[in-house]
Amino acid sequence: MNFESKNIVIIGGSSGIGRGIASSFIDKGASVCITGTRENIDDYDEDTTDNIKKCIYRKLDLSDDKNLKNLSLPFDDIHTLVCSQGIVAYDRKEFEMDTFKSVINLNLNSVMASCTFFHENLVKNNGSIVIIGSGASYHAVKGNPAYSASKGGLLTLIKTLAEAWAINGIRVNGIAPGYVATKLTEVTFGNEKRYENSLKNIPLRRWGSPKDMGEVCCFLCSEGASYVTGQMITVDGGMSLS
Repeated sequence: MNFESKNIVIIGGSSGIGRGIASSFIDKGASVCITGTRENIDDYDEDTTDNIKKCIYRKLDLSDDKNLKNLSLPFDDIHTLVCSQGIVAYDRKEFEMDTFKSVINLNLNSVMASCTFFHENLVKNNGSIVIIGSGASYHAVKGNPAYSASKGGLLTLIKTLAEAWAINGIRVNGIAPGYVATKLTEVTFGNEKRYENSLKNIPLRRWGSPKDMGEVCCFLCSEGASYVTGQMITVDGGMSLS
């Protein structure tokens, strides 16, 4: 997979899975612009030894999708859009309507806004879109109705956009990650007992890494996947098999 001369935009690429995806594209020669809600990439408490420094960073807060109009990209043509933005609220906060709406707005509405905003540019380049879903795209998450509903919505959004935009040469796919070791999940994988207990449900007996997600994302955007569209690929070490 070679992405030299390709320009990639990763919404939410400043941390976690999005950061791993950015790293994979950089490894393969792409020019990458990542977005986050903080002023600078150095404001994120994550490993700075990776090649994330080769990305161009832009601040973008999609709690209001009108902010897309103020996004200044470092390149004119876009070949791939990755939507990795998302939030979750715990302690049953998502049963409160204000919180429910804010989670749905970012996790689902802002993804649609991003895809339509970049649609014209992607058409020019027969581009591709990858949307990051979740295991929650397929099943309920107890205590998190907004997160589950938003991720479930992404599954059918992917299929609908793929069907609608195939005539424009745009492929739309998604990834449904399982357990992935990020700053957000450190409370579990950083605890030996919790981590070992979680492995009982994973046939491959390990958690995924952001780079694992990045490699699958790169494949979906490559010529090798030129006949794949409207699919959400589950990348969970086999956890969902039973």
